Amino acid sequence: MKITLDELLAFATVVDTGSITAAAESLDQTVSGVSRALSRLEEKLGTTLLRRTTRRLELTEEGETMLARTRAILASVEDAEEQMALRHQQPAGRLRVNAASPFMLHVIVPLIGDFRRRYPQIELELNTNDQIIDLLEQRTDIAIRIGQLADSTLHARPLPSSRLRVLASPAYLQARGTPRDVADLSEHSLLGFAPTATLNRWPLRDVHGNELDIAPRLHASSGETLRQLALAGEGIVCLSDFMTREDRRRGDLVQLFAGETLDARQPINAVYYRNTQLASRIACFLDFVAERLAPRGGEAAWE
Repeated sequence: MKITLDELLAFATVVDTGSITAAAESLDQTVSGVSRALSRLEEKLGTTLLRRTTRRLELTEEGETMLARTRAILASVEDAEEQMALRHQQPAGRLRVNAASPFMLHVIVPLIGDFRRRYPQIELELNTNDQIIDLLEQRTDIAIRIGQLADSTLHARPLPSSRLRVLASPAYLQARGTPRDVADLSEHSLLGFAPTATLNRWPLRDVHGNELDIAPRLHASSGETLRQLALAGEGIVCLSDFMTREDRRRGDLVQLFAGETLDARQPINAVYYRNTQLASRIACFLDFVAERLAPRGGEAAWE
């Protein structure tokens, strides 16, 4: 006959309360019920766990060993119950999410409808900022950061990385011609970022074999602005796949130097401060986004 949780609970409660009577009151059971549970446990184990005197109960050596195991079992069961309760608990309240405008528009916004249907009690607040923000100062729960993370006290959850490609519109190429090699780019209108110079390093090799640092003819602080300029035929641009997938699929932007392009990828991370009150809201959003962006067939969602 197998030991039951009720018998283990009766044993631990008798020890904790000091008597069978007190244990029965704590468990909202009869004294005889607790006594029988304790007796059944001892019978199944084939040993005496408690010495009963008229004044008190005293653990035997076997009882002390069994008590430690009993507490571990009960704690494990309690933890499992809490985890299951959290799974079924419907997260609610406001969740503030911040991302650069291109990532918000092209990645997060298309997922929001399904997220709201799954978690109708979460009130989302979506904010965009193309610069790194202070989460506490901006009252932000989750921020999506693109590029290498600096040392930080923030917790980070990696999302699929995004490849960089050199692109131009068919209209621009028809008007200005298609560059035949990397050196030809110096004769073209190059679109680049300001003020971050490192974002103007393209995944191509220069004459010295190093990654190509470009000198933009037109600067913008936002990748979305550069995308719109490229679509308008204003020049050649280097952008991340997550914002150009549909443009490339439709042929509105075409890749240049496909054979020479290095496999350069931008890391993408969701960062957040650990906060007990918001943990369920944060966790469900991170899990949802990671699930939808998970690579399929070896490729990320935007490739």
